[in-house]
Amino acid sequence: MHDIEPYYNWRDEYRAEEDEKSPFFGRVYSEFYFKNKIYNFYIHPQWDEFGSQTLYLKILYTNYEEGYTILELIGEWNDCLYNDIMILKRNIIDSMVANGITRFILIGENVLNFHPSDDCYYEEWYEEVKEAGGWIAMVNFREHVLSEFSGKGMGSFVEINGELNDLDFRTMHPVHLYMHIEGLWMNRLYY
Repeated sequence: MHDIEPYYNWRDEYRAEEDEKSPFFGRVYSEFYFKNKIYNFYIHPQWDEFGSQTLYLKILYTNYEEGYTILELIGEWNDCLYNDIMILKRNIIDSMVANGITRFILIGENVLNFHPSDDCYYEEWYEEVKEAGGWIAMVNFREHVLSEFSGKGMGSFVEINGELNDLDFRTMHPVHLYMHIEGLWMNRLYY
């Protein structure tokens, strides 16, 4: 797992550690010192810890004018034991919403498992962004993870769409990725 880096081709466009509104503003990274683990496995030092024991993330891109962000996740999303959604919501999402972010793109190809609990924080997050015309889209999550999300009713709060699960986001500019997902969202509203 230590070889899996967050997607880095957009680093010329955006760096969370240089963004004064980012929860990770001022953070300094090492390429050589590995300290964060998911269970007994070290992960690459470019991933950001936010309070979870098993889930880490990287803010790949944020556009405050348009009100969207792209987050990449790695690890095990465990609401049952560690209440990861509460930690994510309180430590990351709340500050982003306070800065005008209402559209969230979550890239989850490195999320290995999801263990659900209740849906209170998902509903709270959804209601906050919905009021401002926003949404939460899950991109490239593994099929069994999506099955757990939708099986527990989370699909009412996050966009889980077949087309989102097969997006080659690495070939897109972040603005084009956002526009593509926004277009899918608008089509969903009209059908």
